[in-house]
Amino acid sequence: MSGMRRAQPRAHGAGALASSPWVVVATGVLVMVVLLIVALASYRSRGPAFEAGPADPAPTYSLPGSGETDRAPVAANLPEPAVPGLTPRRTDPLPVELPVVGGDPSGGGGAVPPPADPPPADGGAAPAPAPTTPPPAAPAPPAPPSSPMTGRFSVLDSWNNEAFIGEVLLRNRDRVARPWTVRLVPPAGSRLVTSWVEGAPQGSSRMSGGVFTYTSGVNVAPGATVPLRFHFENTGGSIRPSRCTVDGVACSGL
Repeated sequence: MSGMRRAQPRAHGAGALASSPWVVVATGVLVMVVLLIVALASYRSRGPAFEAGPADPAPTYSLPGSGETDRAPVAANLPEPAVPGLTPRRTDPLPVELPVVGGDPSGGGGAVPPPADPPPADGGAAPAPAPTTPPPAAPAPPAPPSSPMTGRFSVLDSWNNEAFIGEVLLRNRDRVARPWTVRLVPPAGSRLVTSWVEGAPQGSSRMSGGVFTYTSGVNVAPGATVPLRFHFENTGGSIRPSRCTVDGVACSGL
């Protein structure tokens, strides 16, 4: 029929997409989201928080005694930063526990007992401790040699056993001249009147603690004899001493 309009054919393909306004809007939004993601990723990788700052200047140290500062940088031994999940390497020595001497570790002050011997593996009796050997005794000092000077006691005169004059005849049996010392213990309560050496230079005498001591004034020649005489009174009825020695050797005649 000539009076009727023919129906327009519908667009297909790219033309249909271009003619749809919501498709264009969705495509623009998608492109903007992608650009935003790319921009954020670029900002985070190049941001100021992740940029490496300038390295700190190395410290300088003064040499002792020089008065000048060494301008060469010296690397300081700084500890490495700890990484999560990793244990830093320990460089200081581990503490060593020392045994306590003279007291228990708890502070009680008692002695630490020695460790006990472990029991034998076969279940038998524990071995007996080895016997301790006492140290050898020190040898006795040698006896002093006998003096070559000898003495013989005799009474020359007495008065009712209350006083007497005695004598010690000294003889030198050595080949050289020798000095001598006589010690005599008279009866208790006695009083020394005088003492002398007959026919020889005089020595020195003293009475102390009930002991009479006479030291020679001149050496006795080899093979010679010298008489030492002394006068005691108030002897209490006795005219003999209780002890007489010449250079530590007992006199004869008592």
